[in-house]
Amino acid sequence: MIPPIADRFVAGESPAEALEHVRRLNGRNVKAIVNLLGEHYDERPPVRSDAAEYRALAGDIAGSNLDGCISVKPTQLGLDLGEDVFREELAGVVEAAADHGVFVWIDMEDHTTTDATLDAFEDLAREHEGGVGVCVQANLKRTRDDVERLADVPGKVRFVKGAYDEPADIAYRDAERVNREYEALLEYAFAHYDDGPTIAVGSHDPAMIERAIDLHEEYGTDCEFQMLMGVREDAQYDLAANYEVWQYVPYGPRWKSYFYRRAMERTENLRFALRAILGR
Repeated sequence: MIPPIADRFVAGESPAEALEHVRRLNGRNVKAIVNLLGEHYDERPPVRSDAAEYRALAGDIAGSNLDGCISVKPTQLGLDLGEDVFREELAGVVEAAADHGVFVWIDMEDHTTTDATLDAFEDLAREHEGGVGVCVQANLKRTRDDVERLADVPGKVRFVKGAYDEPADIAYRDAERVNREYEALLEYAFAHYDDGPTIAVGSHDPAMIERAIDLHEEYGTDCEFQMLMGVREDAQYDLAANYEVWQYVPYGPRWKSYFYRRAMERTENLRFALRAILGR
């Protein structure tokens, strides 16, 4: 059982608990990105087990007529065991989800996984006519090139600031610099993604959300907004009155490491977490 405070950020330990949370979200006009917690497996059995649960989860989402999709981590599907393992397991999950009409997000992890993740996304997005999405991180210096590369790929691209503690030679480490880069990436995407992927604005930053709305109105490019469970939920519901909003909904028995990392990885996240805990 997940204790109070943590249960604001994690939907439960079972798929049934996660789907019940999705049902409640849908009642507030918010859609859900469901993620089974797990990462960095160095043995094949947990990879197979999580992949099987994702395949079943896609069927459960479709069978329950819920507005939801699934999100997987590359190292959860075996990337640490080899790119071939990751590709095999990911392809199986995407194919099963496609059979049920369920979208699949591929989360982005630290910089060592970026090439493998983008390559897999591009291949599967083209194969499955845009039924796959990927995340790009503004703090990585390479991301401008990656965003240009993805401009004609079907599917969705989620823009986030980046949460991993990356080396200074490949990443921007100053928060103001990352903010400028994030805004610049959004500006490029809204100007150039009109015939490409849908833009997903993954941010809790009110200034960036407002900037994205301005860009959407200026260019008319499709977009959606994504936020975490337990963080600025009132803002999510308010935004959903006029725009498409998705909440990232994690669940599973491996909730402790997720909860503590989300709370502590950045001062900004800790502030939002504390506000949510205090109900402010």
